[in-house]
Amino acid sequence: MGLLSKKDQKLILDPLADDNPITIQVLGICSALAITAQLKASIVMAISVLFVLGLGNVVISLMRNIIPSKIRIIVQLIVVATLVIIVDQVLKAYAYSLSKELSVFVGLIITNCIIMGRFEAFALANKPWRSFLDGIGNALGYGVILIMVGFFRELFGSGTLLGFKIFGDPIGNAETGPTGLYALGYENNGFMLLSPMALIVVGLIIWVQRSRNKALIEEN
Repeated sequence: MGLLSKKDQKLILDPLADDNPITIQVLGICSALAITAQLKASIVMAISVLFVLGLGNVVISLMRNIIPSKIRIIVQLIVVATLVIIVDQVLKAYAYSLSKELSVFVGLIITNCIIMGRFEAFALANKPWRSFLDGIGNALGYGVILIMVGFFRELFGSGTLLGFKIFGDPIGNAETGPTGLYALGYENNGFMLLSPMALIVVGLIIWVQRSRNKALIEEN
């Protein structure tokens, strides 16, 4: 028998596809719209949520039998706020420029529906190990969508990925002029950098997902 049972594996694998928190549960949409104009920001946000949700689920699970039901939401907010402060301080210490770009949105992890939802729906009713796997699975599912959206938005909006020029140099120099695809007349799509385009990209991902798995299509 492996380290993970089939039930444990489902906790990690289901949120990556058929129970994705963004495309199926429709949670955490705000950050998908706000911070995915750059792939780097998407990756950092995904890692931040992975840390907060994975560790937070464990903490709530360990405390589940001693938390009075009347103040459980307050306790959950204190736990997630503490973890978010740790993330924010680490970013300020090791990636200050990026922390300034994400500062507001990192703080909003506290109100991320995915995190509070997993605390309430899973961690309060399950043991630490399964709660950890559930947190990791849902954070990975959230992160995958964020990174996909960030990939397409930065690539077609700026012609770069992680700051590296992919389609060539749109300006070049006085001798050569634009290079790569820009020499052929390609222009970056500035609309991709606007928040509405993030919603469109997420919608396209949802469409592809449901077209491949008809069971995900809701009946009216």
